[in-house]
Amino acid sequence: MKKIQHTGVIREYDLHAPAVKAGYGFVIFLCCLAVIVAVFPLIWVTLAGFKDLKEFLSSTSIFPKSFSLEPFAVTWNQLGITKNYLNSLISVAGSVICALIFNGLLGYGLGILKPKGYGVVKKLVTLSLLMPATISIVPLFMNIQKLGLGSSFLPLWLSFGANAMYVILFMQFFESLPRSIIEASRIDGCSQLQTFFRIVLPLSKPICVVVAIFAINAAWSDFLLPYLVLRGTPKETVMVRLFKFSTEQTVNEDTMMRSVVFSMIPPIILFFIFQKQLTENSVSVGIKG
Repeated sequence: MKKIQHTGVIREYDLHAPAVKAGYGFVIFLCCLAVIVAVFPLIWVTLAGFKDLKEFLSSTSIFPKSFSLEPFAVTWNQLGITKNYLNSLISVAGSVICALIFNGLLGYGLGILKPKGYGVVKKLVTLSLLMPATISIVPLFMNIQKLGLGSSFLPLWLSFGANAMYVILFMQFFESLPRSIIEASRIDGCSQLQTFFRIVLPLSKPICVVVAIFAINAAWSDFLLPYLVLRGTPKETVMVRLFKFSTEQTVNEDTMMRSVVFSMIPPIILFFIFQKQLTENSVSVGIKG
């Protein structure tokens, strides 16, 4: 069986040189160190959740004396977080749909249709990446109140339907699609919207997966806008509920640790399920761009 030849910055025969081997080992060491620095806080918070208050305050060991799930069950019931999980899932689902459709439509217009003046719009979209998102919170919140959209998930959904980074990702991917497919759909009588939904979008599953994962993670972790819009309503998301829970005087440090674990579970599960698609598709989109 023929051996597969791997190519890259460092190839197999380069490792025969002592200097290259030492440099490669140093890079691997730095990568492992970065992984430990990134993962250690997650492990520490999770293990701390198994401790009671006395053990949490007195013990210097990272490992708990027991791994009973009873403290997590008590904290779950104390939080009453089941409904907040459902609210967050509704917020995430609508955000993903809006992120794919609205940003995809704009990316389709800038990357394939390219109408007159598209260059100006493209520059404005790119320019918006340089502006901090927080500067738009005040006018955004004022407009939400004027339109009577307060206490609703709709502003959260639409905010993800206008994301410059997603537009650029879609635009770069669409520009790499074969023009013959687009022209063939037009010859068959498809309108621009039909071409987008029936031809372009099904061919864009790699970039759709990337945008969907980014949108899910961002929508789940979003706090400020849900706090402003949904505060004091039955539609509060997990992040809003955790913030309010942390301000209660009856909350101890160990209980707060367990509540943080509840907020980390969905993104971690999402990463382990889609890590291959996320890394591969992000790299491929960057190369095509």
